[in-house]
Amino acid sequence: MTPTEPLWTPPLAPPAPRGLCTDCGVSRTATPQDCGAACQFIKPDYPALEARIHGRTRDPQRPDEAFFGPYQAMFRASLKAPIPGAQWTGITTRIAEKLLESGAVDAVLTMAPDPHDKWKPVPVIVTRAEGMAQVRGMRMGYAPLLALLEPARAAGHKRVAIIGIPCQVHALRRLEASLGFDRIYVIGTPCSDNTTTANFHEFLALLSDDPDSITYLEFRADYHVELRFSDGRVKAIPFLMLPLSDLRPDFFPLTCRTCVDYTNTLADITVGYMAGTGEQWLVVRNDRGAELVALLGDELKTEAPADSGKRAGPVKGFMANTERAAGGLPLRRMPKWVRPIVGWLMPIVGPKGLEFGRARVEMKAIETILHLRREKPAMVKNMVPDHVWALVSPYGLVPTEAERHVPPPEVMPAPAGIQSNVETA
Repeated sequence: MTPTEPLWTPPLAPPAPRGLCTDCGVSRTATPQDCGAACQFIKPDYPALEARIHGRTRDPQRPDEAFFGPYQAMFRASLKAPIPGAQWTGITTRIAEKLLESGAVDAVLTMAPDPHDKWKPVPVIVTRAEGMAQVRGMRMGYAPLLALLEPARAAGHKRVAIIGIPCQVHALRRLEASLGFDRIYVIGTPCSDNTTTANFHEFLALLSDDPDSITYLEFRADYHVELRFSDGRVKAIPFLMLPLSDLRPDFFPLTCRTCVDYTNTLADITVGYMAGTGEQWLVVRNDRGAELVALLGDELKTEAPADSGKRAGPVKGFMANTERAAGGLPLRRMPKWVRPIVGWLMPIVGPKGLEFGRARVEMKAIETILHLRREKPAMVKNMVPDHVWALVSPYGLVPTEAERHVPPPEVMPAPAGIQSNVETA
C-alpha cells in the first residue's frame, strides 16, 4: 500500500519501552516524551479535558452523565440498510464514508485487519470512501493508531477523522493543540478489556474446536457473545458459560483492568453496543458529534434507549469475584448445572439498556480500584478521578487520604476556534 491508494499503512517506528502502556502510538512518534503529558495512565484530568472539548463538565442535574460523561443526546440506533460485513449495522463505517465522500475530511485514521491475521489490528490511513470497506469489523490487540498522525500530516492532510478507543482518544486530546491539523473529528468506541492478539487466539480456541473458522465475535447487551463462522453458522454463548476462569491471570493487562474511561467520554461521538439492547448505542457529546450524526440523514433509525432492571446485585457479585481475583485467589466457579439456568434468567431479569450500561461502568470503576490497590497502590491518587470514586462509594469503596486524586497541571489549550465548534445545548 502507498499514499496514493485508498488505504495506506505507513512504516512505523518501534514502540518506546513504557510501564503501563497500551501502545497508543505516541511513543512511536518523533517526540516519544509526549507520553508523559498524553497518557491516560499517568495523571488524567477529565474535568479539564471535558470542559475544553465539550464546553462543560458533567452536569449533576443529569445523573447519567456521572456514568457516561457529557452528552447532548443518547439513542438506540441502527442503519436502515445495514452495511454487509460491518460489526453491527455499520454506523461508524458509514459516518467515515460520508466524511470522505463530502470532502469534510482528507483522511480517516483507523484500523484494518492484518493481511496474515484477520484479528490483528493494523493502523491505516484511509483517503477514499471505498477504502472503508476494508476496515469493517472488530480487531483485538494493541494498535498504535496515533503513530499515524505524523505521516498523515506529512502527506498534506489537514482535516482528519480518527476512530479510536479511550486510551487513544485521551492521548489525542491532550496533544491535539500541537498537531497542526485544521480540523479533527473523533469517533469513539467503548472499550473495557483488550489483550494481545496472541492471547485472543487462545480465547477463541476455548470457544470452538475450529477457531480459525470464526469470522465474527461480539459481546452483546443481552448477556451473550455472538460468534459467526465461515460456513454461515451463528452461535450465541451466555456470558456465564464463557470459559473466563480458564484464562491465565495476566490474560488482560493491568492497563485494561484499570481503565477509567469505558465510554470514551472525550470523543465527539461514542458508538458501541453497551446500552443498545440489540442495536447500537449512540452518544452525541457535542456539536461536532451532532454534525457527524447529521451526515447520515434519513439513513439512520433512532429511538430512546431502553432502561430496566436493577444493577446492584450483579455489580456486587462482580465486586466479590474481583476482590478474590485482585487478592490472588481463584475465582469461584458456578456449578456447571446452574450456569445454563442463570444464563437463561439474566436476559430476562438482569439490567437492560441504560441500566446495563451503568452496571458495566460501575464494574469497571470497581475493577480499577481493586487491581490498582493490589498492584500499583502509589498510582491510585493520580489515576483514579473523583467521579470514579463517586461511582464506587455505594459499594463501600472510599479513598484513603493517600489515595485522594491529585489533578495534574492544566492541560494543553484547545486549537484556535475549537470551542466555537463544540458548544453544547
